[in-house]
Amino acid sequence: MTSRVAAIDCGTNSIRLLVADVADDGTLVDLDRRMEVVRLGQGVDRTGRLAPEALTRTLDATRRYADVIRGLGAQRVRFVATSAMRDAENRQEFVDGVTEILGVAPEVVTGDDEAALSFSGATVVAAEHDAPYLVVDLGGGSTELVLGDASPQAARSMDVGCVRMSERHLRSDPPTPEQVAAARADVRSALDEASSVVPVGQAATLVGLAGTVTTVTAHALGLERYDRERINGAELPVDAVLAACEDLVAMPREERAALGFMHPGRVDVIGAGALVWSEVVRRVRDDVAAAGGQLATVVTSEHDILDGIALSIA
Repeated sequence: MTSRVAAIDCGTNSIRLLVADVADDGTLVDLDRRMEVVRLGQGVDRTGRLAPEALTRTLDATRRYADVIRGLGAQRVRFVATSAMRDAENRQEFVDGVTEILGVAPEVVTGDDEAALSFSGATVVAAEHDAPYLVVDLGGGSTELVLGDASPQAARSMDVGCVRMSERHLRSDPPTPEQVAAARADVRSALDEASSVVPVGQAATLVGLAGTVTTVTAHALGLERYDRERINGAELPVDAVLAACEDLVAMPREERAALGFMHPGRVDVIGAGALVWSEVVRRVRDDVAAAGGQLATVVTSEHDILDGIALSIA
């Protein structure tokens, strides 16, 4: 017995759709999985409001997704909105627009809920490695840390992400040393607070999710084009991940845009995302070492909050 569901994840940078059949044992069979970069969180960190043009882009994408959902005959739909919507004063405009298009209201989830959904989706890959797992979902406006075994045990959402850090700090092309230093200080401060709630040093396996992490992984693997099959489940040495991150932080926009695996919508924000990811990886490596362990590798998962949303519907 299967049920056909549609999951939509609307973040600060992108909106993504998964239509899948869910079996009784929780197995997902993808029918359609797609992503559009709409930059819903454009300017939200500065203004506290959704920009009219960002709202238009996102609702237009939602209309396209509604056509796909109807065409595939999904029986249930869940639309989850994350960081940008949590921060926006005028979010009701967005809620009303989505409800009119889809017939279901978008849910503006908390950071902890977002972390739990990400953990649920990531365990498809994480289960092949040693527990406890530290799952890191690095988005446009926020980054979720969740530590757990079969289920989440501790979680924290940080207000750092690729769009937020780009707008706040990395304004030059390439960014100046002073801008990079300020961004790193911002991320480290957030990690200081988060690690007081989530004991990252207990992690046996670090799993990274979402577009920044998968793009860094593609760079570390030396891919000529984006290859989901090679990226999903990739296990890379910590030093290789950090080197790929540093390369992307320092790279001028023109060079980033020329990379065959780079999605056009990530060109402007991947430097900041790579910076955030490098700081997270360093912190986890150092805290694991301080606890007497060793973090030698980092795992990348293409299964994330979108899979968790689909499973939650079923």
